Amino acid sequence: MKHKLQQDVGQAFADGKRYFNENPDIKSSELFHYAHSLAQKFGWEFGGPIAGDLIGQFPHERIADDKVTLYVHPDSDLTMRSLDEKGQKRRWILEIHFVDKAHQIGGFYEELLTL
Repeated sequence: MKHKLQQDVGQAFADGKRYFNENPDIKSSELFHYAHSLAQKFGWEFGGPIAGDLIGQFPHERIADDKVTLYVHPDSDLTMRSLDEKGQKRRWILEIHFVDKAHQIGGFYEELLTL
């Protein structure tokens, strides 16, 4: 079961990255929901409140009292390829976190989504 989990989180990351690349106007919430659907596809539960975030030095602190906009989060309407406040491309990490609560196991895979 653990070997399957290890394979599944890696494959799900590849599927998520492909989905991101195939959808140039994708919003953070759309990628979150896709990552969540991958957990179901592979027979797991999605184990986290987010499915990724911006790369940078504490980017979540740039928007006061905002805990969703700069994350791959179900409530974020940010277009992921939109430019940041300096007119630069945003860089993202995709996080895949699958769990099986009944067996008390989980797997996590994260990697750069954009370069």
